[in-house]
Amino acid sequence: MGKHIAVYSGSFDPLHIGHRAIMEQLTPAGGFDGCYLVVSPQNPLKSHLPQHSARERYHNAIAAVSRCPGLRVWVDDIEFGMEPPFYTIRTLDALKAREPDNRFTLVIGADNLSVLRQWRDYRRILLEYGVAVYPRTGFDLDALRADLLQENSLYDIAVIEAPLVDISSTRIREGMARGEDMSAYLM
Repeated sequence: MGKHIAVYSGSFDPLHIGHRAIMEQLTPAGGFDGCYLVVSPQNPLKSHLPQHSARERYHNAIAAVSRCPGLRVWVDDIEFGMEPPFYTIRTLDALKAREPDNRFTLVIGADNLSVLRQWRDYRRILLEYGVAVYPRTGFDLDALRADLLQENSLYDIAVIEAPLVDISSTRIREGMARGEDMSAYLM
């Protein structure tokens, strides 16, 4: 019998307390046996390059997760061996090929749910893998979910009851660039 694995993918430049709050919900009590934190070399929908290199972000993620021993999170570099563009469906398919007995569910924010129709093979993601969605400021998660379910009632769209932490990696990087101490927000 395989495990149910949450797949939390992103640039994570840097990992912060908002990411940790989400990962803390990806537990057996939340329906998951663990979480793969997939550090992506480059998001195909974002034109800017991350501040730090992919390998540097990967190693920073390992260090951050190691400081939180209670998390059932493993940092995964599966996309590093893949050819770009790094479409989420290709990553999920690669994980399934690597671990055919496990079940994978993609973890995204309500902001991503609002643009999911722009993603490559989003219907396959929703039908074959499903998504677990956490709230984001300014996005009506229930309305976004209802809209997609009107398209197809078989879509697997679960809601994560994660606390709303209003911080972003961009805001942390901008604060650091201004010389502000952002360490309280880092994971």
